[in-house]
Amino acid sequence: MGKLKIVKTEAEWRAQLTSEQYRVTRERGTERAFSSLDWDRRQPGLYRCVCCGRILFSSEAKFDSGVGWPNFTGPVDEEALTEHPDRSFFIPRVEVRCADCDAHVGHVFNDGPFPTGRRYCANGFALEFQKGPPIPATPSGNPAG
Repeated sequence: MGKLKIVKTEAEWRAQLTSEQYRVTRERGTERAFSSLDWDRRQPGLYRCVCCGRILFSSEAKFDSGVGWPNFTGPVDEEALTEHPDRSFFIPRVEVRCADCDAHVGHVFNDGPFPTGRRYCANGFALEFQKGPPIPATPSGNPAG
């Protein structure tokens, strides 16, 4: 049996999140490039969903793509994010959301580096950084374990 989705009212999300976090995660917004603390963070650790705390990315999968948002080669596990078609910006894209609470995290593109060839371009305001040991990645880009 799958994990139950985290569901809150708009008022509950607004009380929990800053206005920018709410706009990005609940209204599918995008922060300005270079505006979050995480776009160039180089510390080891984990990146959690700001809404529900689920671990989404490890610092071991983070790389600098030069675009001004945090970018990762893949999530910590294949079930951490869900993918959804997004045609809101004049071109077809693939939106990624937290699998537990449906928070908008960012988009995934097929122009990333080895080992996955994918680039998960995340909004820093959708993430909460937890300093500490990262989850080791395997050659496939997926976490060991």
